[in-house]
Amino acid sequence: MPPIRIRAGGNLRLISVVILLAAAASGAYAFVQLGPFLTREDPLVKADAIFVLAGTRMLRPLEAADLYMEGYAPQLVMTKDFQEEGAYRNLARRGHPFASDAERAQNLFLMLGIPGSAILIPDRVHDSTAAEAVTLRELAAQHGWHHVIVVTSKYHLRRARFAMRRELRGTGLEVTMRASRYDPMRSEQWWTRRAEIRWVASEVPKLVAYLLGLGA
Repeated sequence: MPPIRIRAGGNLRLISVVILLAAAASGAYAFVQLGPFLTREDPLVKADAIFVLAGTRMLRPLEAADLYMEGYAPQLVMTKDFQEEGAYRNLARRGHPFASDAERAQNLFLMLGIPGSAILIPDRVHDSTAAEAVTLRELAAQHGWHHVIVVTSKYHLRRARFAMRRELRGTGLEVTMRASRYDPMRSEQWWTRRAEIRWVASEVPKLVAYLLGLGA
């Protein structure tokens, strides 16, 4: 019986098809997993302080208040962001002071029975997550903190984790990244919901910039 011969060209086409299918499958898997990748949080453990990143009025602060009342840490830290800070100062000069998001959160904490001595609002105004990481490093050094819970939104977790650990490298300070339980986002099938598509489309380029050392 004569031997069966397979044309070399046929082999190359088959290999090319297999490679393309594998690449497509890998790309589809990566696409689907973008949501869970961005929203992974750490297991909760007790810490020295709860550090609330700016960016929402009540979604993040309310999570921090719950963690405090559940006994996870004795100190709450609220950061100020740059958003509308100039407008707040202008209103104050006109005799109409307007509470910032951090100050509103502070009022919420007090109404919930959290003592004022447990609430810290640094005077610095921040324009990025990286800037907030610098403030966390400085506060931890001042107060002797060894472990801090950082509270943010779900889709902000991955980039915030990177910014914090980059800034805190070599300090010995550990951070637990926690998303607000009041955040309505659901990372499974993120591509089916407009709000989540916007979050992912915003976070991925920012994360890449941070990884390349461009995130200030």
